[in-house]
Amino acid sequence: MGSVRARAAAGATVVVALALIAAGTAVLLVLRGNLQNQARLQAQVAAHEVAVQIATGTPYDKLELPDGDDHPVVVTAADGRVLAVGEDVRAIDGKRVAASQGKGAVVPSAEDEDGDGDEGALKPGEVDEDVTYRDGTAQVDGTVADYRFAVVQAKDGRGAEATVRAGAELAPEQDAVASVRDAMLIGLPLLLVVVAGVTWLVTRRALRPVEGIRGEMAAITASTDLSRRVPVPSSKDEIGRLARTTNETLAALESAVERQRRFVADASHELRSPIASLRTQLEVGVAHPELLDVPGAVEDTVRLQRLAADLLLLARLDAGERPSGARVDLAAMVREESSQRVADRIPVRVGELAGGEVAGSRSQLARLLGNLLDNAQRHAVASVRVAVVREGEWVVLRVEDDGPGVPESERERIFERFVRLDDARARDDGGAGLGLAIARDVAVRHGGSLRVRTGSVFELRLPVAG
Repeated sequence: MGSVRARAAAGATVVVALALIAAGTAVLLVLRGNLQNQARLQAQVAAHEVAVQIATGTPYDKLELPDGDDHPVVVTAADGRVLAVGEDVRAIDGKRVAASQGKGAVVPSAEDEDGDGDEGALKPGEVDEDVTYRDGTAQVDGTVADYRFAVVQAKDGRGAEATVRAGAELAPEQDAVASVRDAMLIGLPLLLVVVAGVTWLVTRRALRPVEGIRGEMAAITASTDLSRRVPVPSSKDEIGRLARTTNETLAALESAVERQRRFVADASHELRSPIASLRTQLEVGVAHPELLDVPGAVEDTVRLQRLAADLLLLARLDAGERPSGARVDLAAMVREESSQRVADRIPVRVGELAGGEVAGSRSQLARLLGNLLDNAQRHAVASVRVAVVREGEWVVLRVEDDGPGVPESERERIFERFVRLDDARARDDGGAGLGLAIARDVAVRHGGSLRVRTGSVFELRLPVAG
């Protein structure tokens, strides 16, 4: 039962089998009940017709009795003597009967059998409306069969009580029930085989695309080629949506792996330059101590430290590190960070500082602000300005410089990692191209956005802490 097709076929077969068994049992019970009611009604009608003849004074030897093959009838007196018997009726419940006064077998009365007799309650010429029923056998013309008997009490004109028993054969009911039962016993297994086969075929057809998806995923895993995609069926059902979602996941995984590959390559390239410079200075210092450039070595070490810190932060952000839910007053943070940059090449002027708290990590938001200010000072001519305003449910931080600005075609590219628009400038004059990438990642992690509003204005939008 390891196959979904096998489990589906077995489950459907079991459910259908239980349903058919329950339905078949109900049909048999209803059919048997209806046929038994018909037999009771036929026996009652036959017994009542004979009882009416007795009550109207018809002599017993002149009674018009039904044919024994249809409804065997026997009329007995209160003492059990047989007063009249249907044609060809030879025995009732194995006891022979004969219509002769004072002779013949004594047949038990209805009162003795059912205990429902009310002797003396009927008046001469009346027929008892209460009818009792019993099952028994009757021998008609040498054939013994099962019958349902209706028993009716009546009094003739002289006040003599008589009991009329008329039967209706149960063989048609038994034959009909047996025929339906046999048909069900033959048809049920065949129907279950059809259900199992159809379920197997339908399930196999429905799951064929899943097998294609599984096979392609196994091939992708074996080849590590993330550019491959699973086949998408034309149907717009759950399997089609699964295939499309799988391809979207593969695309995202391919993008992430490619991004990680470029990140590692770029990081290695960026680290190679300061490490090589530092090694050269140290080797020169070992050979010629008087030529050791200590300030240069310190500067290269600081660059390495900053680059390592940037790479570590990016690694944490890529790993899905979520910022804390602490409340941060963005205006207060701007005042504090700006006050610590008095020695910068270009001083930072603080503009409007509207109150507004955001939820997140203060250290990451401070790193974001610092990166924006560093970028602005790197490209400014004489002025850097920062402001915080409130716009509805958003707190907006703007950093502006009087530099040449970012060309419109490059306003998204500058947020990519290791991207520097001024590639010709010396590396010592700028960063590794990670500052703006880190700033945007931090903004996104805090539920906000970072974009270039105009050529030289960077705008950070963060939701107000709720």
